[in-house]
Formats: sequence, C-alpha cells, structure tokens
Amino acid sequence: MIRTSMFKTIAATLLLGTALSGCNSTTALESMDSMPRSEMTTSSISPAVEIDTDQSQASSSEFAFDEGEAQNQSIQVASLRPEPVSQSTSKKSKKTKASSFAKPKIFKANFSDRKPVDFGKAHPKHFAVHGVDVSRWQYDIDWKQLRTRGANFAFIKATDGGDHLDPMFKTNWEVAKAAGIPRGAYHFFYWCRVAEEQADWFIRNVPKEKGALPPVVDVEWNNHSKSCPKRPSRKVVLAKMKVFIDKVEKHYGQKPIIYTAPDFYEDNLQGQFKDYPFWLRSVAQHPKGRYPNRDWIFWQYSGTGLSKGHGTEIDLNVFNGSANGWHKWLQRNIH
Repeated sequence: MIRTSMFKTIAATLLLGTALSGCNSTTALESMDSMPRSEMTTSSISPAVEIDTDQSQASSSEFAFDEGEAQNQSIQVASLRPEPVSQSTSKKSKKTKASSFAKPKIFKANFSDRKPVDFGKAHPKHFAVHGVDVSRWQYDIDWKQLRTRGANFAFIKATDGGDHLDPMFKTNWEVAKAAGIPRGAYHFFYWCRVAEEQADWFIRNVPKEKGALPPVVDVEWNNHSKSCPKRPSRKVVLAKMKVFIDKVEKHYGQKPIIYTAPDFYEDNLQGQFKDYPFWLRSVAQHPKGRYPNRDWIFWQYSGTGLSKGHGTEIDLNVFNGSANGWHKWLQRNIH
C-alpha cells in the first residue's frame, strides 16, 4: 500500500511535498476423479471466457494455529479486499508494468490422449491456452519441443510434506524457463505434517523469482498412502491450509493457487477461499458439473496425455480464458 501525504509550507509561495512511501459420477469415467494425482484423467470447459478481473494482491493476517488449536477455534476464511490506491499512482504503476511485460508466444495445443474422453461441446480443444503439469514421473523432458507442442505454461512438482523434494524439480525449473515457458511450482500437502513446517520446506526449495507463476498448494485425499492415510476434520483442513497459504503468500508476494479434486472439494472447500484462484481436476465432465458455483483459473482435463517425442503420459490443462486474457492474467500475477 502506498500512502501519500501533503505538506504545506508558507514562505511567500506554496510548496507541495512529494508523496512518501512508505465425482457424483454416473459413469465409470467420472469415478476416476477420486484417483490419486498420478492416475488422473480429466475433463474440459466450455468455450473460453476472458478473465479480466483484477486479481490484486492483498496481504492476509497470520492464522497462527494448527491441529490442536483448530479444535477450539471457529474457522472462517474471510474475503480479502485490497487497500485503496490513489488513482494517479494506480495508473502510473499499471502503465509501467504494461510497458515492461513481454507477452509470451502462444502455441496451439497438439497433444493426444491414451484414454480420450468425449467431452462433447465442452471440449478442451476450444480453449486457446493449454499447459502441462509434471513431476519426476515424466523423467527427462525436452522442454523446447514440449513448448512447441502446446505447453504454454507448466506447473512443476517441487515438494511433498515437510522433507521430500522432487528429484527432477531443479532441472525442470531451470530448463522450462530456458525454453521460455511460464512455470510455477506446486507442493503436495500432507495431512500428517504441521502446516508451517510444510510452508518452510516449500520456501526453502522453491526460488522467489521474477516471472514465476504463483505457487500452488495441492490439496487432496491421498488414498494410496500407507504413511499418511489421515483424513482430518473440515475444520482442521481449513486451519492447516490457511497457515500454509498465509506463510507462502507473505514470502512470495503472490496469492497461491489451490489445486484440488472433486471428493476433497466436496468434503472441505465448498464456499471457502473465495478470493484465491482455483485449479480444478475434472475427469469426465466440465468443471461446472463437479464444482458448482466455483470460479476457476486452470482446469486439468487429462492425466493420460501424450506428446510426440515424449515417452510417458503427461497431465494436460487449460487456462480459463482467451489468448488476450492469458496475457492479462500473467501481467497481473507474475512479478
């Protein structure tokens, strides 16, 4: 927030001081929505809707409690509203930012799918901007080739819990950048670990870097985990998420993106975190069928995507907007 003060000094003339700153599924396909992330196949959205809403950054107060304290607290994620900025300052900052922003080229998606789904009219191909998310399981990636195949953005697995670093993260992070792909990092949240420890671990391993996409917290039920099969209460889930999100947002200066799946969303997130961008997984239908009344930025429509020249399956996604909307979103959300 910028505060402007006016100082009046009378000495024959009036001097003005300058500003000081200070899966309800009915089909077998839909049941795949409850699979763990590595087994996902997703669905698509209707024709692109340009996203022009200003996603201004707003700092939030620290939510300083975890599991124990959550039992005795009433959790409610309130709407965060940005502080007003003077009109002249706002115009100046927007003009400066616009002049320094280089719009990345958008490549048409040219992916196939090992398990294609008939999305009907709500097909991902109708979206202008496609992207991928990857982890160690995609092994070595030819990022330059993947970019020209339609990877206009990438979310890269960075960390799990409080002590695991994806062994391919650093390589993917650097090589994707060299290929000119806007990329961000994601953290897979463990419900058996303290939220603040997980935030610290993510911050320790993911660079704070100009041009990076906002960080992502991946929240879902880990049904196949033997070490952490825990499913805490909704109150505890929201409390732990708030601790993690607040600390990460404060460090990176960007609102984290929340990635989730239908079963976890239904159990915990309906009506919550309305001021945060969502990235939704939906396997067999448009997200609006699985996440009623939820705005979203990214949609993961397949976990079995294929790209020529790459030997493993890859997760495919779309941005909810036009090419112009994508550039505007990037301009507002990368630093």
